[in-house]
Amino acid sequence: MPLTNKKRCPWPADIRIMVKYHDKEWGVPVHNDRKLFEFLLLEGFQAGLSWLTILNKRKNFRRAFDNFDFNKVSKYDKRKINSLLKDEGIIRNRLKIESAVTNAKAFLQVRKEFGTFDKYIWGFLNGNPVVNKFKSLKELPARTALSDKISSDLKKRGFRFVGSTIIYAHMQATGMVNDHMTDCFRYKELLKK
Repeated sequence: MPLTNKKRCPWPADIRIMVKYHDKEWGVPVHNDRKLFEFLLLEGFQAGLSWLTILNKRKNFRRAFDNFDFNKVSKYDKRKINSLLKDEGIIRNRLKIESAVTNAKAFLQVRKEFGTFDKYIWGFLNGNPVVNKFKSLKELPARTALSDKISSDLKKRGFRFVGSTIIYAHMQATGMVNDHMTDCFRYKELLKK
């Protein structure tokens, strides 16, 4: 039985945590650096896994990574990394954990250059989300020329786990693109934001 009778994108199915994420967060333009860092970190950890796995562990990630405070994460040392590798509440992958620290340092460098990460990342779009008009999940791309460009620039700046597919997922999550299906109730709601 559906959680609501509203027409929404098919991917959340009737999984409560996915529906809540779809209805409240996915595709909403994010202009807060900490939130942008959170999604960058979570999308990196999601590589090769399902988003449901990440959502189910999100509170644990929030706790383990100091509420996604990029200043604190940038200072994590080997001891902290080793303690994270023992934390059963998160994804215990050394490369992903180390990349979170590397990315926090690169994130700070971007902030130093541009003032905010928000100004940098949204600058690729002149501040305006891309509004797609997809009618089915089959039409959703895994990556685009724009995600290729952003991914390439991030890599040049020292970021890791920022391939084009990860970056496109980040763009969807943070509202840089509106990829809700055109018949989803959120599609029209987000056009007004």
